[in-house]
Amino acid sequence: MIAVSDTSPINYLVLIDCIHVLPAFFEQIVVPQAVFAELGSLAAPERIQHWLANHPGWFGVQTFQGTDPSLQHLDLGERDAILLAESLKADLILLDENLGRQAARQRNLKVTGTLGLLDRAASQGLIDLSAALDRLSQTNFRVSPKLLQQFRS
Repeated sequence: MIAVSDTSPINYLVLIDCIHVLPAFFEQIVVPQAVFAELGSLAAPERIQHWLANHPGWFGVQTFQGTDPSLQHLDLGERDAILLAESLKADLILLDENLGRQAARQRNLKVTGTLGLLDRAASQGLIDLSAALDRLSQTNFRVSPKLLQQFRS
């Protein structure tokens, strides 16, 4: 199974020590160059930069050149992730932002985000969901309290 990811899911899974769940679900996670650049920017937390510099073999970067005017309302990472997922016929795209998720679904891509990955990992006994959500709430991850409570129930 191959998944394409935007910046946010990789970023938060690294920050909360849950990045190890990805190879349990996917043979490969691919990101476009724009996402790789966002993850490795000087503004990124040191922990993310360190992980990226020593990333595992199941994580790959693919140069992608393509545009679609209908995606101009999204940021570059989301646009390229959606277009890359389409070109690779990826099994899943990992996106957290609502506009990106909507655009991906309109293109018939299967979508999940950080919370969905954590929920799936917990259901398979890979993580303690409550502890992971506690760590996530200590980051700048944006989620409505109502949605967060649904995952805790």
